[in-house]
Amino acid sequence: MQPLIDNARTFGQRPEEFAELGQGQSPQVLFITCSDSRVVPALITGARPGDLFELRTAGNIVPPYHSAHPASETATIEYAVEVLGVRDIVVCGHSHCGAVGALVRGDDLDGVPAVRDWLSHAAGEPDTADPGDPCVERAVTHHVLSQLLRLRSYPCLEKRLADGTLSLHGWYYEVHTGAVREHRPESDAFEAL
Repeated sequence: MQPLIDNARTFGQRPEEFAELGQGQSPQVLFITCSDSRVVPALITGARPGDLFELRTAGNIVPPYHSAHPASETATIEYAVEVLGVRDIVVCGHSHCGAVGALVRGDDLDGVPAVRDWLSHAAGEPDTADPGDPCVERAVTHHVLSQLLRLRSYPCLEKRLADGTLSLHGWYYEVHTGAVREHRPESDAFEAL
């Protein structure tokens, strides 16, 4: 913890670098990814403060849209699209994902009921996923595509997707190499950026 505290102490000693941020935010991208500490959106993308609006959830899960029972995640997505006017949404899954791995392996999550219930929002994983693969790549890439499909059901996205003012992107990040691949609809494969 001490190195983090030391950095926080010196971080605010450069106010000129941050003065403009006090005027508001206008990020162009909503970046939805996992809460995993090995996944750092600003590090992966080189983003500076104000560039990304982030939504981090266990397993980068986008919950179903329910207007009668809004969730924090739903509100974040709606705010990014309707108020901030983001032009792109990236759903970024990653290798070695504990959430997706737990689903693939059928782990007993009764000891962590909130986690178990949250993961019930995930889409079913492919039958061909290998429970012995620590990367769970096939399951994670399937999961990313399922979350993109779920996003398409959000009312706030429909018009913007239809008129071309919003684009969706599926990424797969390898925590052990730093490589990032994007889903290409024309080949239905995740390819290097």
